[in-house]
Amino acid sequence: MEKYVIEGGVPLYGEVEIQSAKNAVLPLLAAAVLTEGRVVIHKCPRITDVLNMAQILAELGFSTSFAGDDLIIDGADAANHEIPAALAKELRSSVFMLGSVIARFGRARIAYPGGCDIGLRPIDLHLRGLRRLGVNISEEGGYIDCTCSRLTGAEIVLDCPSVGATENIMLAAVRAEGETLIRNAAREPEIVDLAHFLNRMGVKVYGAGTSNVRIEGVKTLRGVEYTPISDRIEAGTFLIASAMCGGELVLKNAEAENLTALIHKLCEISCKIHADNGKIEIESKGRVSPGLVETSPYPGFPTDLQAQMMALACICRGSTVVVENLFETRFKHVPELIRMGADITVRGRSAFIRGVPSLKGADVLAGDLRGGAALTLAAISAEGQSCVADLSHIDRGYSDFEFKLRALGARIRRVRV
Repeated sequence: MEKYVIEGGVPLYGEVEIQSAKNAVLPLLAAAVLTEGRVVIHKCPRITDVLNMAQILAELGFSTSFAGDDLIIDGADAANHEIPAALAKELRSSVFMLGSVIARFGRARIAYPGGCDIGLRPIDLHLRGLRRLGVNISEEGGYIDCTCSRLTGAEIVLDCPSVGATENIMLAAVRAEGETLIRNAAREPEIVDLAHFLNRMGVKVYGAGTSNVRIEGVKTLRGVEYTPISDRIEAGTFLIASAMCGGELVLKNAEAENLTALIHKLCEISCKIHADNGKIEIESKGRVSPGLVETSPYPGFPTDLQAQMMALACICRGSTVVVENLFETRFKHVPELIRMGADITVRGRSAFIRGVPSLKGADVLAGDLRGGAALTLAAISAEGQSCVADLSHIDRGYSDFEFKLRALGARIRRVRV
């Protein structure tokens, strides 16, 4: 196990380059299964979730290699349809492989996916949508087995706008006969990015970014070179870091349009933000309570920034209520923040935070990806020394996190326990 050792209490200044979006790259890697051609993902972050997904591709028979920041995938000789249990349990996004593996090979076998323990996150919507396309599915012994002799387009209405279910159905539908219409589809920017990627491969996807996504199936897909969108969650994490620590930051390769809910909240607490041409500048001027932070599907406030925003609320003047509507156990960071002097009361899906003048250094444990990032920000802003343990969670989604923070002035180092 490794941990961060952090001496807090310094402002952050400088520029930081935002990586390509984890939540965009992973479905693109699943989409690469659909073609026998060569796929190149430019600016691909070497985070553990991406490396695990590349390993799954290798187990399916794909050739995967990095050339600098480019991930190169060749599936000409791929033939396997089984996703290894050990890898599936490490990576929630392995479930994206179901739709594309079925579309490519006519069958798929996968163990129930893992990832961060932030709630039940059932995959019923995924399986129901695949069944509507003609997939036969059996579940036994912790495995999901899928077979299909012919995929057929259908109208699919999602009970809720699930990002994963929308993407999985899109990936299966691209090789279905006829047209598929997904109603109540997720509208996240990563959905739009996947649609652009599939269209570059020769598919016809319409309506991505709206509640109705239409896919016209094709028989074959060509290889493609593609640069994913920037990571709005990493960008949001650095914006919140600036608001907590003070100073001035410039985020490069950052799209403000995808962060309007967060930017609105930060401006409410007296941050000055200017965005133009793929760049966001922020200057922290004060920390007035944001009042209410309530997570909801895009374009609402992102659940993946809830923990970081709660850390900020801990040192804002006044009281804040954080409501988590999407995942029922996404408050694992609360006891760790309390160890640092935060004043937080949790009732069900709501956390009531009364701001304190400052947090104090403490030894804390990262329980999941975004909670680990929040604790890191809390430690950088706190008085004294902190240790944030179990960095494996943080490494799932942030590339060179401590190096980027150190370049901005943070006193942070990684040590082996």
